[in-house]
Amino acid sequence: MSKYRAIPNNFMTIGEVAKKMGVTVRTLQYYDKEGLLSPSTQSEGGRRLYSNKDLIMLHQILSLKSLGFTLDDIKERLIKLETPKDVANALSEQANDIRNKIKNLQDSLKAIEQLKEEVLQMNTVNFKKYADIIVNLQMKNEFYPLIKRFDDNTLDHIRNKFDKESGLDFMARFNHLSDEIVRLHEEKVSPESEESQKIIGEYWGLIMEFTNGDMNMLPKLMEAGNIDIATNSWEERQKIVNDYVGPALEIYFKRMGINPFEKVKS
Repeated sequence: MSKYRAIPNNFMTIGEVAKKMGVTVRTLQYYDKEGLLSPSTQSEGGRRLYSNKDLIMLHQILSLKSLGFTLDDIKERLIKLETPKDVANALSEQANDIRNKIKNLQDSLKAIEQLKEEVLQMNTVNFKKYADIIVNLQMKNEFYPLIKRFDDNTLDHIRNKFDKESGLDFMARFNHLSDEIVRLHEEKVSPESEESQKIIGEYWGLIMEFTNGDMNMLPKLMEAGNIDIATNSWEERQKIVNDYVGPALEIYFKRMGINPFEKVKS
């Protein structure tokens, strides 16, 4: 480090930087210790001095920290400020991070508003079910309106069977088949057709996967999925699926020579 007899112009002590940037001296000392931001020089008397460039680097650190990045993440993202282009790139990075943060906050706000509407439709306080709805909203799961229809036993089954990754995979496959069924409906494809029966067979396979072959869950699933009057886009879509699947499954069962409801305990 260079040494100076007195504090030169455009340099600041750690106390001055702390006051100017609204942080503590201890925080700056910690950043120095962790190799995140060290003073540019020190005076002849040993006072550690920061430059205006250090101030900009500190602003970067504080901005990234406010966006939820860890110190290790910040180390990797810090941009060296040697040219005007470097500064512009740093500002662009921060602007993009802020945009992403705003989007995440908007998504969180939307999820909270949706949860509030779901809670108001429930007749009793059920924190277990609230938690399931919150998890589904965070996962951006369009099936979250279905959660409030499930009883506690079915919800426990879902918790035990799926983690986040397997749950998202199952929903993606279910979503794909639902889209195919909506297409069959729109194209007026007969439920008796080979194409329809192939898709319905895959649909029934997903139901069996979901229930682990427990036929006693079928009435609960049918009750949860039954929609008389659609009140949102998801219910409108699901009603189309239900209306097509019903008669198509009857044909499928007849051709397979099975009646799954015979195995349901009375």
